[in-house]
Amino acid sequence: MTSIADLLAHGPTLSFEFSAPRDEEGAGRLDRTLARLAELRPSFMSVTYGAGGSSRGPTYEVVEHIHRDLDVTTMPHLTCVAHTRAEIEAIVERYRALGTQNILALHGDVPLDGPDQPAGDFTRAIDLVAFIRERASFAIGVAAHPEGHPRAESRAADLDHHAEKLRNADFGMTQFLFSAHHYERFVAEMAARGVTTPIVPGVMPPTNVEGIARMSAMNGTEFPADLRTRLESCGDDAAARREVATEVATRLGEELLAAGAPGLHLYTLNFSEPARTIARNLEAALGRGVEARG
Repeated sequence: MTSIADLLAHGPTLSFEFSAPRDEEGAGRLDRTLARLAELRPSFMSVTYGAGGSSRGPTYEVVEHIHRDLDVTTMPHLTCVAHTRAEIEAIVERYRALGTQNILALHGDVPLDGPDQPAGDFTRAIDLVAFIRERASFAIGVAAHPEGHPRAESRAADLDHHAEKLRNADFGMTQFLFSAHHYERFVAEMAARGVTTPIVPGVMPPTNVEGIARMSAMNGTEFPADLRTRLESCGDDAAARREVATEVATRLGEELLAAGAPGLHLYTLNFSEPARTIARNLEAALGRGVEARG
């Protein structure tokens, strides 16, 4: 498998994000989605771990399937909240033994299915980064919030925290956003602090109004009023919403790449469409083909 740091050096990259399934039905859908999107030869695929406090689920098993069966570079997420150092060490060693060369180090949220668990031995993602570096030669990514972390004391403090975290990482991955302006401003603010770590923007096709509104509020992401109006005007027409989502995400991807983004990270919500169409729309902007293998 390949280091994402090396891939970014030869970018731009195209990557997809998936969530570990919660039940058998979800597992079946995810398997089909992975197979379809693997055909597009993405730079890498990432798998979440307890996103938003959800059940941590079978992240390792999904990563192993992508790595062994689909032959695609993987990036498992790892949150340190509610974990001891020994538990984190065991997880890191398991990924190292698998042959994974990348990991996204996150603080994370306390699992909703175990709110009485202790906070764990780590208090910051940057401490998790240092812990992993002592034990494995992974390319380590960290999360970035271009519009500010929702729990930040101030914009200035948040930027200083991001700068410290990114200096110690090999790359950053942003929360989804809907405006290239937020990404460009954030990269400029990091550069002003001497940070040159590549930062990959996240793009989420807005197919579900209620879901996007909820996640945007949780992440502190702007959900433009005109976009919401367009989506709501589609009513119950799922095909019309997908068309709007595909158009919006394609245009945003083009703007981000034109602004110098080292790649694009598409949040799939475990569906192959519209991510598949968006990837094909962006072939020229990415400077790479995404035709099926074979």
